This record gives sequence, C-alpha cells and structure tokens, in this order.
Amino acid sequence: MKIHKEGRKIVALAALITLGLAAGSYWLFALPQWMFCMACLLLLVLFTGVVLFFRSPKRQLSRDDRAIISPADGKVIMVGETIEEEVFDRAVQKLSIFMSPLNVHLNRVPADGKVVLYRYHPGKYLVAWHPKSSRLNERNTIVFETPGGIRFLVRQIAGMVARRIVCYCHEGKQVRQGEELGFIKFGSRVDLYIPLGSTIHVKPGDHVKGGITTLAHFPSSSKSRV
Repeated sequence: MKIHKEGRKIVALAALITLGLAAGSYWLFALPQWMFCMACLLLLVLFTGVVLFFRSPKRQLSRDDRAIISPADGKVIMVGETIEEEVFDRAVQKLSIFMSPLNVHLNRVPADGKVVLYRYHPGKYLVAWHPKSSRLNERNTIVFETPGGIRFLVRQIAGMVARRIVCYCHEGKQVRQGEELGFIKFGSRVDLYIPLGSTIHVKPGDHVKGGITTLAHFPSSSKSRV
C-alpha cells in the first residue's frame, strides 16, 4: 500500500510510538499475557487507522474534457443553487463532499485548466457539515479556468478534527484533470462551485471517489467569470 508523502513522517512516528508502547507495556508494567495481547491488538488497530488514513491507492483516473470529476472521496451532503459571495458574487451550483476519517484524503483537480486565484483563510474548526463551516472555518479557495473559459471554484475546508490543509496550487499554474490538488489531514469537507446550467449527476447521500466519479458536466457556455 502506497503512503502519501503528507503522511510518511506521521506514519513513521506512529510506528515508533506503537513499538515503544508495546515494549513499555511488556517490560515496564509486566502486564499479564492476556492484557499484553489486548494492548498490542489495540495499538495495532490504531496504527492501522493512521496508515489507512494516509493511503494513496493507485487509480485509473477518469478523463473527459466537459466533465467535472470529483475532487475528493466521501459522501455528497449538498447539491443545490446558492450565491457564492467571496469570488463570483452570483448564483452558482454548489456540491459539498464530506470526507470521514475512513476516506482517502487526497484531493484532485476536477477539470483541466489554469489556477486563476488562490486564497488561504484562517478560521474556526466547526464540524464540517455545519452550514457556516464554508464561511467561518479555516479553508483554501481555489478558482480554475478551463481551456474553454469556464471558471469554477474548489474550497478545501477544515473540520473539527482536521487541523491542516495542504494545497499544491498557485496562481498561474496549469493543471490537468485528476492530478493532485492537495491533502486535508484527518477528515473534513470539499465544496465545489460550478456554473448554473451544468448537468448534475449526483445527489445527497451518494458516495463518490476522487478522480473517478463524474459529478457534473459543464454547460456549453458560461458567464461565471471572476
């Protein structure tokens, strides 16, 4: 299993701590055999959880010039029209994906294009499904422009547990659909804002995979420009 670069040091540290606690429970506390076995089992489960969190599975990524591919693994918790106030200041379609600690936490670029805006916002750590988390929590706002001139926005949002958001984008960077966009450590949420008139293919409750699931298709034209 491949470990993502964001987790290699953490996994190595977790391995050392796991081994240290196991050795300590045996040599220092002289636990009965059954208690020692239970302690080792618990430590193994916790370590496995850390490894799985930072996994980066090999995938056959989707490629479609007009498609908007999911930027994250997780559960769709919202699909609907809203006013995006920070950048577009107009009505758009919003899709929100909640990432639980069991999901792969690598985020991917939904469509080919160029990064035209990147902003980091410090903030709170409300639970990721809180309606105000997209405005109040720590977050990254990234706006892309497709080769056809359509602009869309991806927002990485920290949650109550997630305390670090990593973004690999910068303004002016050319990106390809499916490449790594960033990483959110220990679960959170990704919001996607796309033009009105886009054809949506998912609904709340659907489970999606980053780089694979087609969330929507762009309209033939769009006025959603920064």
